[in-house]
Amino acid sequence: MSLLIAQELTLAFGLQPLLDHVSFSVKAGERIALLGRNGEGKSTLLNVLRGEQTPDDGQLTIRDGVRIAYLPQDPPNADDSTVREVVAGGLADINEQLLAYQALLDDFSVAHAAEMEQLEAQINAADGWQIDSRIDAILTQFELDGTTAMADLSGGWRRRAWLARVLVARPDVLLLDEPTNHLDLAAIAWLEQTIKQFTGAVIFVTHDRAFMHQTATRIWHLDRGRLTDVVGTYERFLRTREELLHAEAEANAKFDKKLAEEEVWIRQGIKARRTRNEGRVRALKAMRAERATRIKQQGQAKLRLDSGERSGKQVIVAEDVHFTHEQGVDIIHDFNDIIERGEKIGVIGANGVGKTTLLNVLLGKLTPQQGTVTHGTKLSVAYFDQLRDALDETQTLRENLGQGKDYVEINGQRKHIASYLQDFLFSPQRWQTPVSALSGGERARLLLAKLFAQPVNVLVLDEPTNDLDIETLELLEEVLDTYTGTVLLVSHDRHFLDEVVTRSWVFNQAKGIIEHVPGGFDDWLRQGGRVEQLAPINEAADNTLKKTAAKTSAPANNTMKKKTPKLSYKYQRELEQLPELISAAEAEVERLNTKIADPAFHQQDHETQSRTYETLQFAQNDLDELVQRWIFLEEGDVPDE
Repeated sequence: MSLLIAQELTLAFGLQPLLDHVSFSVKAGERIALLGRNGEGKSTLLNVLRGEQTPDDGQLTIRDGVRIAYLPQDPPNADDSTVREVVAGGLADINEQLLAYQALLDDFSVAHAAEMEQLEAQINAADGWQIDSRIDAILTQFELDGTTAMADLSGGWRRRAWLARVLVARPDVLLLDEPTNHLDLAAIAWLEQTIKQFTGAVIFVTHDRAFMHQTATRIWHLDRGRLTDVVGTYERFLRTREELLHAEAEANAKFDKKLAEEEVWIRQGIKARRTRNEGRVRALKAMRAERATRIKQQGQAKLRLDSGERSGKQVIVAEDVHFTHEQGVDIIHDFNDIIERGEKIGVIGANGVGKTTLLNVLLGKLTPQQGTVTHGTKLSVAYFDQLRDALDETQTLRENLGQGKDYVEINGQRKHIASYLQDFLFSPQRWQTPVSALSGGERARLLLAKLFAQPVNVLVLDEPTNDLDIETLELLEEVLDTYTGTVLLVSHDRHFLDEVVTRSWVFNQAKGIIEHVPGGFDDWLRQGGRVEQLAPINEAADNTLKKTAAKTSAPANNTMKKKTPKLSYKYQRELEQLPELISAAEAEVERLNTKIADPAFHQQDHETQSRTYETLQFAQNDLDELVQRWIFLEEGDVPDE
């Protein structure tokens, strides 16, 4: 049975239709990814579904008793409210919905009486201790500490708290607007599992292709007000969209050819105009009107990157770098690497772990307490910062880009700023718009335009994928793939990382090290990495890591106290031999880490480096297995004999 049904929904802002006779139905269990270019109306459609926006025409029918919850793209700023207070506010939302139905009942008709009675019953059922019980349950499920102030949480954990807020009311339909924005990889993996376990319907706006591949069972695509609806995978949607665009292009070409023929006919000589068929003239006028209303598909940005003068072979050399935060937090410890010209390196890790700090140390913006960072010759660096600080909020697009000039020079060719802005999908009407009025996606495009307007041979990108639509992401991937300069890239977009980088630095929280890994995120997983090793340090995670550390450090400290359960001779003998095996495995891991830390190691060819990294991974896996076996036997957790 459908939870909600939309019939011929129509909505336009000015002359631009955002919804053009859109129809669909949504059932429980469906997970729908809502796609489309920036500005096509995705958030507007969510607002229509949650009752915040009224369509110009059409009908939206919501089944009696169905509750709809919404998680905005940017939840409210953190304050002194506790997590428990924020989550409890989700139950108060039911009261607001009840009041809204009461207003409808008073102002219009008694048609909503049944819905109001059902909501009243829900409020009464949730009264007293049941409310506390429900809040406790969802705090436990989401691993949240209810006493923590929202201001003390990272962005990812605040988003988790707000998701708990919308789920505590037990909605039937969940609307999520860019839920993975600013989440780290561990949080994204957690969100994927949460959505998969949700029994209602989920409709989410996203540009994260890996997230979509893991969660979506159905794809909606908004384009020029029309909704394409495909049940199945993203790959099936891409095939369907190509078929539809091809059919549209053929139909338009046929129509335009017919229109051109009719235009020739109407312009024939005086004799022809005297005897012309009036019905044919009316048909021509109708064709002209139809052609005038045709909406062209939004163009694709034209990204061009000038790598400028070639840098030296060695771009940045880091030797024994150690950086400690002013609050005493050890962020970077004994970091060694040689970044060579043309490398594309991904920086992977949890929010707040120190990825941006590492970039700033390597760029010379921060001075390490120990070690040295040496820059190569002829470097020209462009930095895309995740906070978009390079853009002046008070200036217009043209002023931000031109800085007093009317032209930019790309690959030796001079181009007027007006034409260059059009390459990045900014129409002439937007050139005098202040940056403060731009959307997140528009700001990202403008910053790319500003960076790409200068020749650079080192490109540093800190979270460039946030807010960009899929088409622009794919184009950016192509540009970076052919770029001959050096790239340092921080991103939580797994697909983007895998498409762009040649090797990665992974902040492995569980091991307390920065791993050097050939390839991207999927390559790290294939080499034994696990998403939970990237988990951010919060109170719950910190306790888990401390427990793990206590267990894994026991063999090294020879603190192997016998447990009550008795072991057989075979298991006792194995337990006695394990400390020596663990010591040998630790020595091998230390030997390989020392080898990799040697600057001379990074001067070897990549194939030799890759073999060493692989050997280290195998050695680390062996050590982990031996430690787990020791814990298993030490606790007497063996089959009865």
